[in-house]
Amino acid sequence: MSDDGEKSKLKANAQSQQASKRLRQLASHLPPDYSDVLSQINSLRTLAATPDTSRRGYVRQKQAGKLWVRERLEQLLDRDSFREIGSLSGTVTWEKTGPMSEKPVAFVPSNNVQGMGKLHGRRVLLTADDFTLRSGHADGASHGKTIYLEKLALALKLPVVKLVDGSSGGGSVTTIRTAGWSYLPYVSMYKHVVDQLNQGIPNLGAVVGPAIGLGAARVVSCHFSVMAADVGSLFNAGPDVVKGATFEEGLDFQTLGGPMVHYTNGTIDNLAANESECYAQMRIVLGYLPNSGREAPPVITADDPEDREDEALRRIIPRRQARMYNPRTIITSVVDDGSWFEIGALWGRTAIGGLARLGGRPVGIKSLNCEVNGGALDASGSQKLARLLKLCDVMNLPVLQFIDVPGYAIGTVAERSGTMRWGVELGKTYFTTTTPLFNVITRRAYGVAGGLMLGARDPVMQVAWPSGQWGSLPLEGGIEVAHRRELREAEKTGQKEARYRELEEEYRHLMNPVRTANAFGVEEIIDPKDTRQVCCAWARHVYQTLMPERLADRAAGKLQPVFA
Repeated sequence: MSDDGEKSKLKANAQSQQASKRLRQLASHLPPDYSDVLSQINSLRTLAATPDTSRRGYVRQKQAGKLWVRERLEQLLDRDSFREIGSLSGTVTWEKTGPMSEKPVAFVPSNNVQGMGKLHGRRVLLTADDFTLRSGHADGASHGKTIYLEKLALALKLPVVKLVDGSSGGGSVTTIRTAGWSYLPYVSMYKHVVDQLNQGIPNLGAVVGPAIGLGAARVVSCHFSVMAADVGSLFNAGPDVVKGATFEEGLDFQTLGGPMVHYTNGTIDNLAANESECYAQMRIVLGYLPNSGREAPPVITADDPEDREDEALRRIIPRRQARMYNPRTIITSVVDDGSWFEIGALWGRTAIGGLARLGGRPVGIKSLNCEVNGGALDASGSQKLARLLKLCDVMNLPVLQFIDVPGYAIGTVAERSGTMRWGVELGKTYFTTTTPLFNVITRRAYGVAGGLMLGARDPVMQVAWPSGQWGSLPLEGGIEVAHRRELREAEKTGQKEARYRELEEEYRHLMNPVRTANAFGVEEIIDPKDTRQVCCAWARHVYQTLMPERLADRAAGKLQPVFA
């Protein structure tokens, strides 16, 4: 071997020995286990769970009367049930403490807290905005965390609870500055949200602050949404942006998109007095729903006897047909005591909808409201009933309907608001859904509206009360149309009023519901006091016999309900 080769070999050996010595020195600074890494993790989690009370955003949150994000989790979820996902995501300031060691000295966590917890013992996934950090606008981790949770809900078939306070990860112009480039505003997570909605994976949203842009879209997309009246608002863009675009001045969060704006137009389903009541409503709604459309809704033991009678129902429908009554009295009498939960009470008020139980079995409830517009179904009432019917279809909830409808609303207001357009959309929903329906005809069933609501299943499952009236048109107005010429001739001799009374008496006689039953035009007329017993028997049969078949068809892909 040459001298050069020998020298190279010696040099290489020396370098190797030096490297080994260096590694031994570094290793001597490392603990034998991973306690250093675990210490860093614990430090970051402690920092994230401890509010910085001096931060401007935190001070502003408290001044607005709002809970901090982790206080919300404590109030909503079962005690000690929350397990965070992405607990270490955020921006860390590190301090070097040795050759191979460092520790976190400051931590700004992601402004979207996500994880898994329990509501009344049921596992749910949860996402909650932290408005104290960048007003909920996107940070480096929000986008990835949000998409991950939406995918996780599909994979695990678990309900998703969304507490929205801010833009829920939506963009801000400062994002462009941080990234150094502008971007196309794709909403990447929305496909997964739509899949959840159609698969019957419950999405429950609460507006617990200003819901802006993407945050507003996320909560409005939910199966059920509720707004805290004291702190909640919702809008596409805030007052300052609106002022620059539409020149509307003097707007604040409440006048632009407060509860009395969106609870009365159907954007938000329900209103709550405060955050605590929001969470109570979300717990109630989840109690009626399955974890996904692959399951039956949860049945509980009912203390209310299924054969309970209520003789007061014999008297609730006035004999004078122009007089009104409270339809909610019928609902609360028939369903399990204390189980009625109304959805959307202040919008679409010609219709009433919600959830209840019959013998402990969850059902959807639909009724017309004769106290508003005489019960004539308007555009918003049709939208409300269609939305509820879709919800029940994807959640496998049978639907009990109390029918008292004189038809669709008429007049200039009705025409301008698109009553027939939305009435037809309701009809399409009836005939494209498959959840079982049971009709109780309490009084009127007239026109296209009555026909669509009654005849969407074959064979129909229904009973009528002795107060039932039905036909193409109500007599009021119908007689004038059908006998226009005859009444005009009678008017010439001063006999119009007398002839009208004769015709009315004749039609009233012929419209006796017993005559319809004689011709098997209606299947059965029951004593109103027995309504609960009849409806409970129907619900029991649906859950025992029809529900297993429905679940099998959904698992096989034969039934594919659509909510969104």
